[in-house]
Amino acid sequence: MAQTLDADSPSKTSSHAHTAISTAGLLIALGIIYGDIGTSPLYVMSAILKSARVPGLIEPALILGAISCVIWTLTLQTTIKYVIVTLNADNNGEGGIFSLYALVRRRGAWLSAIAIVGGAALLADGVITPPISVSSAIEGLRAVYPDIPTVPIVIGIIAGLFLLQSFGTQIVGKAFGPIMFLWFTMLAVLGGSWIVQNPTILRAFNPYYAYELLVKYPGGFWLLGSVFLCTTGAEALYSDLGHCGKGNIRISWVFVKTTLVLNYLGQGAWLLAHQGQNLDGRNPFYALMPEWFLLIGIGVATIAAIIASQALITGSFTLVAEAIRLNMWPKVKLNYPTDVKGQLYVPSMNRLLLLGCIGVVLYFRESSNMEAAYGLAITITMLMTTVLLTMWLRLKRVNPVLIGLFVAVYVSIEGSFLVANLIKFPHGGWVSLVIGSSLMAVMYVWLRAHFIKRRLTDMVKLEPYAEQLIALSNDESVPKYSTHLVFLSGAERASEIEQKIIYSIFQKRPKRADIYWFVHVNTTDEPYTMEYKVTEIAPNDVLRITFRLGFRVEQRINLYFRKVIEELVLNKEVDITSRYESLSKQHVTGDFRFVVLEKFLSVENDLPWVERMVMQAYFYIKQFIASEVQYFGLDTSSVKVEKVPLIISAPQDISLNRIY
Repeated sequence: MAQTLDADSPSKTSSHAHTAISTAGLLIALGIIYGDIGTSPLYVMSAILKSARVPGLIEPALILGAISCVIWTLTLQTTIKYVIVTLNADNNGEGGIFSLYALVRRRGAWLSAIAIVGGAALLADGVITPPISVSSAIEGLRAVYPDIPTVPIVIGIIAGLFLLQSFGTQIVGKAFGPIMFLWFTMLAVLGGSWIVQNPTILRAFNPYYAYELLVKYPGGFWLLGSVFLCTTGAEALYSDLGHCGKGNIRISWVFVKTTLVLNYLGQGAWLLAHQGQNLDGRNPFYALMPEWFLLIGIGVATIAAIIASQALITGSFTLVAEAIRLNMWPKVKLNYPTDVKGQLYVPSMNRLLLLGCIGVVLYFRESSNMEAAYGLAITITMLMTTVLLTMWLRLKRVNPVLIGLFVAVYVSIEGSFLVANLIKFPHGGWVSLVIGSSLMAVMYVWLRAHFIKRRLTDMVKLEPYAEQLIALSNDESVPKYSTHLVFLSGAERASEIEQKIIYSIFQKRPKRADIYWFVHVNTTDEPYTMEYKVTEIAPNDVLRITFRLGFRVEQRINLYFRKVIEELVLNKEVDITSRYESLSKQHVTGDFRFVVLEKFLSVENDLPWVERMVMQAYFYIKQFIASEVQYFGLDTSSVKVEKVPLIISAPQDISLNRIY
């Protein structure tokens, strides 16, 4: 039976202790998950009017229809699909597209493609969100300082934000909730003040105006691409489920949605009061503010935009960590800068996101240009979530009629958003698709290479080699390699071991040791599993330890292995005292040496062209990332890395003639 590993990684209990409904929990939810969707009023109405038949012209039918579309998008897409339905699909309290995939992946291998497409699109969205949020906020300064250069300011803020990631966000994070509460309160007050002046806008609650816009207004359907921007942060509600808990999310969403709707209605009221005019570069959001409040409002908006960016950055780190444990991303170095649950820092992804964000700012320069690239990728993620969620509903044996209704409604809605967003492709949408496709290619290569290696790695039974290992251990004519020799093994069955490990011990250079340890790490579909199992192949001579770690647990194998040894010694299951006679009398503990076999692609291969391209890409990427030694958290002073050739398919029918 597996035993629980009590180490200082988050356990299932501790990790969700704070997710009970409370004032603190509600503030945390406000600060963590609503940054993206909460800052959408900065640019949504601006984007809609710029995409109209006469760009910038304020028409009553356009305004009422657009506000109605926004209200019903927030209701159908965010409230019903995500807050009411999707939050129920939690994986031991954790959410997000990879957590959902982990729940249903046994229903079919094809689901991995769905998860890869959705995950890559979500990461691509993380490259666009910081630039558009920060740019939209900073550009408000032009109302006061018309000639201010915004691009350097935006790049400076984004660069500073990414540089802070390595220190963790524990201190800043505590202020996120109150600041976002102030932001949403400001949205409600500004919107409400204009609704009172022009209550006609309340007609937008009638969905008929949305229908008229989409069906009767010239080019109205294509405006859905801009309308969709109001719900782009909905996926974050699900992704951050583990940080906040569904109760806190659902209750706080009532407040957030109310303030968002009030602000959109307020913008609509201001626009109706200026019907027939042209925006001429004005932003309806900032137009709601009295002149004396403008600088204060811009300051609060900028901080809210930074928080929105922080949420996307943190979410990207979590997404990459989950992808690594599901064999969909290279095993890059993961850091845990603070003791806050779930707080993670991925240096390589931080650099990639920083370069991507700066590139987006320099290429588009204006938030209005970025709107074309924004939304297309996240629409794809939402469609992929719908597919996985449908499989989950089937897994839960929900009434097929209800499942069919769910699929029909949301494939229609999200399909319409996707089609409408496709017109953005030549105007900047291609940027997000190129980024997403590149990330998708890496995920595909990594997952496909994982299965190729696993399928063709030679495994042998370990038990027949037990006597040979004991004999080698007792053979004093062979110099002792280490007191304790530890091999990391990928063999999933406790009775098996890789042929390469046996070759390394007996043939490459005989490795004599007192005790041979074989360690296997199994990543579970549950997020915070911390268990291990010990299998005795030969008592006190050959042992195998299988760790069962959740996909959100830090890989600190050196620490976990040491703890297991302590427990085995305490239970008198193993004696780790050195077997050298002089040291044994003094009860000196022997040394431990880890051996990691690092594969490289052998030239002796005759592969199908697809597998050859996959494996070449795999090993090309691998040379730029951290080694498995770093990923598994091993002490480098006691690790030996051996390179072994990966011969997937040896060439056949070699025509070689002997001459004399």
